[in-house]
Amino acid sequence: MKREKFGSRLGFILVSAGCAIGIGNVWKFPYMCGEFGGAAFILIYLIFLLILGIPVMICEFAVGRGSRLSVAASFEKLEPEGTRWHVMKWIGVIGCYLLMMFYTTVGGWMMYYCYRSIKGEFVGASSDTVAEGFTDMLGNVPVMTFWTVLICVVGFAVCYFGIQKGIERVSKVMMSALLLIMVVLVIHSIFLEGAEDGIRFYLVPDFARMKEIGIGNVIFGAMSQAFFTLSIGIGAMLIFGSYIGQERSLSGEAASITLLDTFVALMAGFIIIPSCFAFGIEPGAGPSLIFITIPNIFAQMPGGRIWGALFFLFLTFAAFTTIVAVFENIISFAIDLLGWSRKKSVLVNVVMLVILSMPCVLGFNVLAGFEPLGAGTNIMDLEDFIVSNNLLPLGSLGYVLFCIRKNGWGWENFLSEVNAGEGVHFPRGLKGYVSYVLPLIIIVIYLKGYYDMFAGRGTAVLVGWMAAAVLFMGFVLFCAAGAGKSKDKQNT
Repeated sequence: MKREKFGSRLGFILVSAGCAIGIGNVWKFPYMCGEFGGAAFILIYLIFLLILGIPVMICEFAVGRGSRLSVAASFEKLEPEGTRWHVMKWIGVIGCYLLMMFYTTVGGWMMYYCYRSIKGEFVGASSDTVAEGFTDMLGNVPVMTFWTVLICVVGFAVCYFGIQKGIERVSKVMMSALLLIMVVLVIHSIFLEGAEDGIRFYLVPDFARMKEIGIGNVIFGAMSQAFFTLSIGIGAMLIFGSYIGQERSLSGEAASITLLDTFVALMAGFIIIPSCFAFGIEPGAGPSLIFITIPNIFAQMPGGRIWGALFFLFLTFAAFTTIVAVFENIISFAIDLLGWSRKKSVLVNVVMLVILSMPCVLGFNVLAGFEPLGAGTNIMDLEDFIVSNNLLPLGSLGYVLFCIRKNGWGWENFLSEVNAGEGVHFPRGLKGYVSYVLPLIIIVIYLKGYYDMFAGRGTAVLVGWMAAAVLFMGFVLFCAAGAGKSKDKQNT
C-alpha cells in the first residue's frame, strides 16, 4: 500500500503542532504556572524545551521518516538483525490507546462546556452553582457518555478521509481558528481592569518566590511540563514523520512545531493569569481552574457568555486536534501490522475506543469507589499515571537510545536522516550530549516523578513503587541491550 503524504509543509507543521497542542498547554500549563510562581517557572520551562523536548522530538521524527511506518512496525524495519528493539513498539501501541481512553473524556467535557457557554448557563451564576454544575456532570452517566462518544465518532470520521483530505484539511482550519480566537481572548484579558498585577506575575521572574516554593520543586515541575507538553515518547509524533518527504531537515521542523506549541501555552497563560488577578481568583487553583474557576470569571465578566463560549471553543479545538492526531496513529497500527484498509481500521477502532473509554467515564460515578492510586483517586488518574509518568518518559528514553547506540539504528544513520534536505542541521558535536546527558535527564525526571508522587505515603509504599519504576525502566534497558549486526545507511 502506497504511503500517504502531507499536501504541504504547512500541513505537516500544523497537524504535528496540533498533536502537541492540547490539554497540557491550555489546561495544565496555566495552573502549573500559577502554582510554581509565574515567570521564573516559565523561564526554566523554556530552557528544558530547548535541551530536552526538541532533541527527543527529532528522534521520533527521524525514526518515522526513516522507516515510513508507524511505531507498530518502525523498529522492525530499522533495527539490526538479532536485537530486541521491536519489543518497544508496545510502549507506543499501548500508550496511544491508553491516552485516548481518558483524553476523549476530557475532550468531551470541553465540548459540553462550550455548548453550556453558548446556551448562557454561566451568566449570572454563583460560584456554588458553577461548582455544583461540574460535580453534577461527573455524576451524570448519560451526559458523560454522550459527549465522549460524540468526540470519538467525529474524530474517527475526520481520519476516515485520510491525511490530505481529512486530518490536514481539518487541522489547518482548526489551528487557524484556534490561533485567532486565542489572540482575541489575550487582548481582552490583558485590558481587564486589575490585570496589571497578573501580567507582572506572568512576565517578571520572582526568584525569592521560587525559593519559598522550593527551587527543586520548580525545576522538576518545569522539566516535567516541558517533557509532557510535546506528546513525545509513544510514537504520536513519529507517525507524522512517516508522512513527510526529505525536502526539509528535521531539526528545523521540530523547532517550528515546538515554537508554535510554546506560543499557544504562553498565550493560554496570558488569557487565564491576568483574568484571575483581575477578578481576585487564585491562579494556582489546580485542575479545577478550567471547569470551576474560569466559568466563575466569565459569570462576573461583562459579555461573559460570548467570551466563555470562545474560550471553551478554543479548548475544544486544542483537545480535538490532539485526539485526531493520536487516532491517526491508532488507525495506522492495524494498517501496518495487519494490512487492513483505512476504512476497516476506522470502523473497528471507533467501536473499540468507545468501549475502552467507558471505564474512565464510569470512574466518576458508578465506579467512583475504585481508588487505584490511593484515597481520592479514580480510573482517569490511573490511566494518566500509566501514560504520563511511565510510557512517555520510558518511550522517549527508548527513542534516544535507539538512535545513538551501535546495536540500534546508530548515530550515523540517525544523523543522515535528520539532516537530509534543506534547513537547520543537527550538530554532529552534540553526540556526547545526546548519548549521555539526555538519557540521564530523562531517567532523573522519571524517577523523581515517582518519588514526588509516593514520598508522602510511608516508607513501604515508596520503596514498593520505586522498585516498580526501576523494573519498568529495566524493560527499556533490556530492549536496548540485545546484540546484533549493525545496519548501514540503506534504511535511510
